[in-house]
Amino acid sequence: MSKITIQTLRQMKQDGEKFTSLTVYDYSFASVLDKGGIEVLLVGDSLGMVIQGRDSTLPVSLRDMVYHVRAVKRGAARSLILADMPFGSSQMGPKPTLKNAAALMKAGAAAVKLEGGSVMVKTVRYLVRRGVPVCAHLGLLPQSVNQLGGYRVQGRSDDDASRIREDALRMQDAGAFAVLLEAVPAPLARHITQALDVPTIGIGAGPDCDAQVLVLHDVLGIYPGGSPKFSKNFLAGAGTVQAAVQAYAKAVRSGEFPAAEHSFS
Repeated sequence: MSKITIQTLRQMKQDGEKFTSLTVYDYSFASVLDKGGIEVLLVGDSLGMVIQGRDSTLPVSLRDMVYHVRAVKRGAARSLILADMPFGSSQMGPKPTLKNAAALMKAGAAAVKLEGGSVMVKTVRYLVRRGVPVCAHLGLLPQSVNQLGGYRVQGRSDDDASRIREDALRMQDAGAFAVLLEAVPAPLARHITQALDVPTIGIGAGPDCDAQVLVLHDVLGIYPGGSPKFSKNFLAGAGTVQAAVQAYAKAVRSGEFPAAEHSFS
């Protein structure tokens, strides 16, 4: 099978073919997901919680991310590696952000993901023009959990929904190759997906996004802290990790996941 690229993902959107993503942090699981056909391996700053046992993503350092990207790279022959820019690595302006993004790409990432709406447009445009593919992250922003007052659904009011829609369009205009929507009402995610030419990746954003992503430890039901409403344990009844990954991929591509119980209205 051909190596997954940004162009592959764009073509899949154009063809109406959903693609899949899971978080991953090490060589062994990266190999399982890669062989299981997962298109995008997200080296997420969620490692702060599921790997390091922290209560948020905020303590994760750029050094942590580089270490885990290197490990994942060794296990990924086909999948595209997308790396989160951790808290503090993308908020200091375009030039420092480029330096930090370059460190992740040198470690093996094909693209980076950063949180934030219109305030990050200038930075996204600066990175893209210098050869760094960027996925924008809108909706619930885990790095802003203290400002948001917790992990709350975003975009329920008309004003918030309009702001998220506008941010998505601005990020596309700035050159983002994809927009990740986290914990937003399904109708809002559907509207944004239809309005954008670039793919949307949903997590708690309903069934109409062009792709879905979950935290691997939620898919396997092994995170001690409990899983959010929008996740599902695919290991239950599957027997093996490989079978769970394949079941997740099949459910996303067929439209069976996420179902209504995994979405917000």
